[in-house]
Amino acid sequence: MSSNSNRLPEDAVIDHIVVEKSQRQMHVYFGDSLLKTYPIALGFSPVGHKEVEGDGKTPEGLYYIDSKNPNSAYHLNLGVSYPNEQDRTHAEALGQSPGGDIKIHGLKNGVGFIGSAHRQQDWIAGCIAVTNEEMEELYRSVAIGTPIEIKP
Repeated sequence: MSSNSNRLPEDAVIDHIVVEKSQRQMHVYFGDSLLKTYPIALGFSPVGHKEVEGDGKTPEGLYYIDSKNPNSAYHLNLGVSYPNEQDRTHAEALGQSPGGDIKIHGLKNGVGFIGSAHRQQDWIAGCIAVTNEEMEELYRSVAIGTPIEIKP
């Protein structure tokens, strides 16, 4: 079921997420079973771990989904628990804010017609973007507390 043309079943449960930034892919699992792989767009400066607010990087490491927002400025969103204590300590050592508000989201409201063309370049401030249809699947199938591992 890892083909992107296949939709997740309505009753699918995703119990962990793995993002491979260098591959621009997000894999969703239930147990050891890969349910689907989503092509993604990342922050506008995607190489390396997010260090400070405004650096355009998507964080790397182990986090969890900490919120769900049906009224986002982007089509739905799942909040990622960045920054963690280590992220905050590192940014403070640099005299900076670590930033925050890292999400998995669809397209900006009103431009959903762009669809998969949004993946032609990394365009987000540090989030992970999918199409609106893909975001609807994820929003339905991911619970708050779901672990997400973001790899380089």
